[in-house]
Amino acid sequence: MKKVEAIVRNDKLSFIKKALADSGFSGLTTYEVKGRGKQSGIIQILNGTKIFADLLPKTKIDVVIKDSNLDKVLELIIANARTGSIGDGKIFVSDVEQVIRVRDGAKATEDEEII
Repeated sequence: MKKVEAIVRNDKLSFIKKALADSGFSGLTTYEVKGRGKQSGIIQILNGTKIFADLLPKTKIDVVIKDSNLDKVLELIIANARTGSIGDGKIFVSDVEQVIRVRDGAKATEDEEII
């Protein structure tokens, strides 16, 4: 199994969530996060005063999926998160060794998801 962690613009969450759900990937976790990348923040002028915002608000989405679904999930996230501008975000993919449902202790296998 794979864990996909996507850090995206806040206003893209609803589009990504709908695209994933419409394709059968309804289980996800989201977080409100702040961060910066190459853009290192932005400068805003408020009442004539420069304000440097180096940590920008983003949304983090975690999805755990079968290995065989990885390419499809990545395509969906990218297609629905991309604006073509700096700050669109990043996606990280990592291996998941085990998933256990707390309610009944059931363990997921590559053939049967419990998510």
